[in-house]
Amino acid sequence: MATAPERDIWRPEAIVGRQIVLRRHRVENLRTFMRWYTDPEVARLTRYQQAPLSQDEIQRFFYSRIMGTDFLSMAIHLRESNRLVGTCAFSQLDGDNGSTLFHITIGERDAWGLGYGTEATQLMLEHAFTRLALHRVALTVFDFNARAIRSYQKCGFVEEGRARQAIFRDGRFWDEIHMSVLLDEWEALRRSADR
Repeated sequence: MATAPERDIWRPEAIVGRQIVLRRHRVENLRTFMRWYTDPEVARLTRYQQAPLSQDEIQRFFYSRIMGTDFLSMAIHLRESNRLVGTCAFSQLDGDNGSTLFHITIGERDAWGLGYGTEATQLMLEHAFTRLALHRVALTVFDFNARAIRSYQKCGFVEEGRARQAIFRDGRFWDEIHMSVLLDEWEALRRSADR
């Protein structure tokens, strides 16, 4: 069982960035999740199924994963206004092998393309590599989500494989891309950014 200081490292109250603040989710965020995950475009970018989640599915997802203890889930708030615009998380933390899976959704459409997802990803990577002492962070993304792929590449993720034609969207099959970033790659990217 984790001690209180270990839990604080794993689940900090907040991680402060330039434009955003990552905070622990609160029960009140469920109302916003209901709106995000019933949006067909959010479903298209984040789900294998074509249809948005039902309200019961969203509620189960929120309480088991977002508020549960198996995921490190953080709410993405704009720093100036405190507006909730998205969510990000680590799942499948493997301490023996120093790895985890990363997930992110910017649920507010008017917040797309403004760099909030990239900054949230950078903050979570810093947390993973400096506070949690991980070695590898991985994710999957659908091939048609070009904006997300560019963001992940900017953060240091590289493609390591594909599940070919794994998802049917927009009248055709698309690949699911597997990406990861390793500690030394992330450190090299940070050094080059500091120059």
